Order: sequence, then C-alpha cells, then structure tokens
Amino acid sequence: MKHIFLRLLVLLITTISFSQIIEPVKWDYYVNDLGNQEFEIIFNASIDKNWHLYSQELPEGGAIPTTFTFENKNNDFELLNKVSESKSHTSYDQVFEMDLSYFEDHATFTQKVKRINNNASILPVLIEYQACDDEKCIFDSKEFEIKFTESSEEKPSLEAGNSNLLNNVLSQSKTQDSKALKSPVTWSGTINKVNDNTYDLSLTAAIEKDWHVYSKETPNKDGIGPIPLDISFKDKENITLEGTFTESKTYTVFSEVWGFDEIFFKENGTITQRVKLNNPNIQVVKAELTYQVCKEVCLNEERYVVFDLKTNQVHIIPNYTDFENYKAGDGNAVISQDTTAISKVDNAEVEKSKEKSEKKGLWTIFFLAFFGGLAALLTPCVFPMIPLTVSFFTKQSKDRSQGVKNAILYGIFIIVIYVLLGSLITGIFGASALNALSTNVWFNIIFFLLLIVFAISFLGAFEITLPQSWANKVDNQAAKGGVIGIFFMALALAIVSFSCTGPIVGTLLVESASKGGIAPIMGMFGFSLAIALPFALFAMFPGWMNSLPKSGGWLNTVKVFLGFLELALAFKFLSNADLVLQLHWFEREIFIAIWIAVFGALALYLFGKIKLPHDDDSPRISVGRLLLGLTTLAFTIYLIPGLWGAPLKLISGFPPPMHYSESPYGVGFTKLGGLSTSQPDEGLPEGAELGPHDIIAFTDYFEGLAYAKKVNKPVLIDFTGFACVNCRKMEERVWADPHVLDILKNKIVLISLYVDDKRPLPENEQYVSKVTGKKIRYIGNKWSEFQTQRYKANAQPYYVLIDLNENNLNDPRGYTPDIETYKNWLLEGINNFKK
Repeated sequence: MKHIFLRLLVLLITTISFSQIIEPVKWDYYVNDLGNQEFEIIFNASIDKNWHLYSQELPEGGAIPTTFTFENKNNDFELLNKVSESKSHTSYDQVFEMDLSYFEDHATFTQKVKRINNNASILPVLIEYQACDDEKCIFDSKEFEIKFTESSEEKPSLEAGNSNLLNNVLSQSKTQDSKALKSPVTWSGTINKVNDNTYDLSLTAAIEKDWHVYSKETPNKDGIGPIPLDISFKDKENITLEGTFTESKTYTVFSEVWGFDEIFFKENGTITQRVKLNNPNIQVVKAELTYQVCKEVCLNEERYVVFDLKTNQVHIIPNYTDFENYKAGDGNAVISQDTTAISKVDNAEVEKSKEKSEKKGLWTIFFLAFFGGLAALLTPCVFPMIPLTVSFFTKQSKDRSQGVKNAILYGIFIIVIYVLLGSLITGIFGASALNALSTNVWFNIIFFLLLIVFAISFLGAFEITLPQSWANKVDNQAAKGGVIGIFFMALALAIVSFSCTGPIVGTLLVESASKGGIAPIMGMFGFSLAIALPFALFAMFPGWMNSLPKSGGWLNTVKVFLGFLELALAFKFLSNADLVLQLHWFEREIFIAIWIAVFGALALYLFGKIKLPHDDDSPRISVGRLLLGLTTLAFTIYLIPGLWGAPLKLISGFPPPMHYSESPYGVGFTKLGGLSTSQPDEGLPEGAELGPHDIIAFTDYFEGLAYAKKVNKPVLIDFTGFACVNCRKMEERVWADPHVLDILKNKIVLISLYVDDKRPLPENEQYVSKVTGKKIRYIGNKWSEFQTQRYKANAQPYYVLIDLNENNLNDPRGYTPDIETYKNWLLEGINNFKK
C-alpha cells in the first residue's frame, strides 16, 4: 500500500508541477532481416542528460517498468523470445526503499520474431515507460507500426572478400537511429585570411565529458599506441601547406597499457593549418580529418571537411559523394550536423569542467610535494636546524610573543623562497614547453642521469653543495637582524641544506613541471610548507621539542633510504626513453631485475648487513628499522615472479608493459602450446593466426565463419583495434584468466576484426557505403561498417557471440573488466548454442 501511494504521489506532483510537454526519451526502431522469415526488431531509446529510463525488470511496488505490448491479433507473427535489453544500472532508491534498475543516455531493446503469414508486413507495438530525473517523473507511451520487408526465402550468401555483397547485406538494416551512434565529438571551423593568397584554416572539436581525442603528437610506433589525429588536404597541386598543423593545449598522461605517455585533448581542442594558394582562382579547400576518441571504449572516426573561401564558411559533410562534388557556394545545400551541434555546446560548462580537472591535478602535486618536504625534514641537513633555529628566536627576542612572530616570519620566508623558485622555472621555460619536455627522449635521459647523481650523493659518495661564498654572503646579511635579517636566515637554510633538499626539490620540480601551468609553483608551495611548519609550531609550543628524537645515525638512514628510492625511480625515466624510441634495450625483465637488485640491497642495508660511508658502528638496529627492512624484503620477493611474466599490479605503470619484453608470454612458454587441445597436431587452420595468449584467431569474418561451420563451434566476433587501449586491457587482464582462456582456445572460434586496419582494399573492392555515405578504402573501414550496420554499435572493444546461422546467442558486450561476468557471458552463449 505504501508503494502504491508513493507511485500516485510522484505522478500527481509531476502533473501539477509541469504544464508543458516533457519528452526526455526519444524512441525509434529498425528491423534486421535474419532470413528464413525471422526478424530482429531493435528499439533504441535516446535519453536526455540527467534523466533515466526504468528497466523491464523491477520489483513489485517500485517504479513503473518499461513494457512492450505487441498487437499480434491475427497471429501473423510468432514472438521467439521475450524482449531483451542492454546493460542497465542498479542502485538503491530511498523513496521506494529497494534496488531499482535503470538506463542513462541510451538503451536498446531487442525482440526476435518469426513471420507466420508471408503476406504480413506490419506489426503494431505499444511501449509504456516511466522516466525520472532528480526532480520529477513522467509516465508516457510510444506506438509504432513495425514495417517488414517483402517476403524472401534466404539472405544473400556472403563470399569471402566480396565487399559489394557485404554492402548489400548491410543495406538491409538501414539505420533510422542517428542518435544511437552519435559521436562524442562535434566539429566546427573558421577561415582567417592572412593575405591575398594565404589562409589559416582552423577546426575546433567540442568533446563530451570524460572522452578524449588523441593529439597528432601521441606516440604510435608500428601500430603500437593510440591513433594520432591527422588531416589530409586534397588538391595538393593547387595549394601549399606551410609547415604542419598546430594544436591548442593538450594533456599528457602515462599509459600503463602502452608503456608511454598519451597526449590528447579534453573538452575541446583546435587545430590550425596555414595554406597558401598556388592558384588564385581556387575557392574551395577540401580535407579529410581522421582521429581516435576514447573513454571506456574507442571510436575511430573520420570527417569530410570543406573550407569554402568564397562564402568564408566551413562545412562538415557527412556524405563522401557530396564531399567530392562540392562546388564553391554550395553550403546551403549541405547538411552539416557537426556545425549545428557545436553551436549548442555550453562554453561556460566546458571551461568549468576543464578548470575542475586542472584543480584536481594541482592538488595531487601539492600533496606529493608536501610529503616530499616532510621527508626532507628528516634528513641530517635539516632536522638538527629545528631546535637550533627555534632556540635562537626565543632567546634573542625581547619576549616570547616576539620570538613566535619572528619564527612564523622565518617560516613564511622559507615558503616565499621556494615558491619564487617554482615561479622562476615556469617563467623561464613556459607552461606549454614544460609539458612538452616530459615526453621528450633527451629530457628523460638527462633526468635519469640527474637522479643517478642525486642517489649517489644521498648514499654518501659525495655531497652536492652550493658555493661556500654564497653561504658566507647570506650569513653576513642575516647578521644585520630585523625582517631583512630573518629573510636571509631563511635563504641560508635553503643554501646550507641543499645537499639534502636539492635532490628532492629537483625531482619534485621536474615532476610538477611535466604537468605544465602553475604546477611547479604549487609543488614548491607544498614542499616549503612542510619545511616551514615545524619552525612556527615549535616556536609557539617550545615544550614540544622535548618529544623530538635526538639527532643521530637514524637521520643518515633516512637519507640513504631516500637515495635508494631515487636510484629505483631513475630507471623509470630511462625506460621511458627506450619505449619512445622502441629500441628494446631496456625491456621489462631488465627493469624488474634492476629493481630487485636495488630493493634487495636496501633490505640488506636496513638489516645492517651493508655499511655506507656515514653510518655509525652500532651493532643493533631499531625496531622501526627492522619493520621497514621486512617490508622492503617482502616487496623484493613480490617482484621476483615478474621475471617469469607475473603482472605485478602493485607497480603497474612503472615497468615497461607486458608486451615490451623478451618473453611476452612468460619465460619457458612454448609458442604453439596454446593450440586448441582438440587438434594439437593439425597446426593453424588456413587463414588463421595466433592471437593474444596464442588463441587461434581469424582476421577475416568469412574465413572464420567457414571454419566454425567445419568444426561446429559458436563464433566470438571480437571488434577490436590495434590502437584500442581497453581492448588490450581485456586481453591482458580478462582473457589471461585460465578459465576464460580455456573457453577462448577450445570452445569457440575467435574472429578478431580490426576496425583500424589501414591496409588498403583492392581498387575493385573499394566503394562508397550506400548507408553511411562514407568511402570504404581500407580493410578496417569494411569491418567498422559491418559492426555499425549489423550491430548498431561503433565502439571497441565489442564482443558478439553468434551461431552458425549468424544469429546472436545472447546480448553483445562491450568493455567488461570483471572476469567472472565475462566468463559467465561466454558460457551463456555456448549453452544457448548447444540447445
């Protein structure tokens, strides 16, 4: 009764509060002819932002579920199953006090039917549903008359490599739902006339939240890595490109999958190409734009761009034929969805999201630098200065309040000095230059050498000090007293303690500088705040100094410990340089072996088995040092299996990726050991190759399907890409599971279709798609077209289990990092195949 009342209350409030018509869910459908009078009706629901549509499967007494009622009065059709639905979200609803399942952004519902009456062409359906946002709910319905093609006995057969036949099959499922495949990127353009025959041509991308488009600078070596943005201009004989195109601000993040930095745009990005006209009569410049946009999945997209110099307009043309035939001034006849969409982007929201992301990165830098400052405090150059300096201020001042004031001022000047250093670095190099340096090979090599020098200094071989004359001059100024004297006392601390703080400051500066912007200033603020706080706090509360541990050998232990950490970190930068150059001199096994040696030596040092120049001769070690030694030893032992292919998730992102190693499959692995146990002596089937983990894989749909019919096994279609980061994650983390791997090797036939395969199709197999209007030039284009039109999806990874008649065995899946969920999905499809 309570839940019924809540339902009525929600609907009553909605009716009273809103007199205007609200339609947060847009519906349409398309029909896929499966042959043998069987059809698949696919309903697409496009859901407005901040709204959600409820699932069909809801507990009684809760929200109103989505329902489909087919008016099959004359029994012209047989419903072969219940309506299936795409993946939903489930969360606890405080109003109904139960878990409710719902969809956001988009939902797909599928009903499979068989036509009994061959003359029947229409099947009415009523969809009833409830949709809600944070403030209101609507209950609505949608009616369709599902229209079917004329009766046909069989689908056309598909012959291997016949792209025209493939295109004909795809045309049968002509899409009516542009929103289901809406791109997360919209483009607009501008034309800026420099002089009579020179123009700056610009394109600006508005990118949906959490998506990113890869820059032209993102590394891609022999197909390894994301796909860089590229723009190819036509009519090269009539124009001259002045240099390469420039890009607006990009972001750089290390990818643990590729093993090197990715460079990309977030929220928005602009590219500009200066073009000089060789022929002054040229009025149109055409270009093809290609790029990859990713979130949890990746889309490989292309755009046809026309810069109309006559009208000073830029058009994004969806159809290749219209693009080819475009003449100057034809803009009014062209529909440019990208240009329309870009005008709707809220620039204020874009800037707000951008600012929020940057603030999050700055706070990360701040806290890392703060902890670096705390570590510097515990070194022999700084720690003994705390009681001496505080004692000086309290004794030399007229009263306690004056001493506290001077100590606080001393701390403020420490902060000012280090922040000025960060500002100087940013001012000299510039924010964008610092960001670019972080991905430079020579920068990584130089920083590797610097960290080695810092580490050796910390270990006690020598001390890095600033010139003594600097310290003497500063001391003379400090002796004058007053505010100026206190400033020079703070400067003296920075100079005298440089042998301990210099390596830490240097490391933090380079790390923060790689983020660009004001990150170096924020980093130095965090570091100096940690240094300055003790001087102010102990001046205010002198009694606390009685609880400070006495200076001694433990301070040198801290310094040596930091030296070992610097040494281990140094090899990360050497690894980065090797990865970018793809030299394979410093592969995963070598990196892990060095870390085992470094941390193993650190464990021996902490246990007192190794003595360094500045250590004392005490035969005992403290309990704290023992516990730290045991922790380091355990970490060292954890690293050892990495030499035999263990993933080492604790240090993910530091060593080179799994594929960048001497033994990508682990030491001792036999290359053909992964062949299906059902045919161990047959070798590879014709047209197949060894895929990830030596799974037998076909890269041609038709060859794979023919083999599946021969061995009577279901087919797993793997829509993937060479540059798909989450495809690699699935292969490395999910497919590597022994149970999943057994299924993939022995119970299915794997067909991996690479949508970014840039190998050109033979001239006689290239065509313009009748459905999308795009030019199909490459093998990857063909498989992308196949995925888009048959399965209404254009993202990778995307997995489809089909039977030998090419019918789906269950609902397709996208990126599924949970091993158990993916395994159960595979088993569900295999069990349906056996029925």
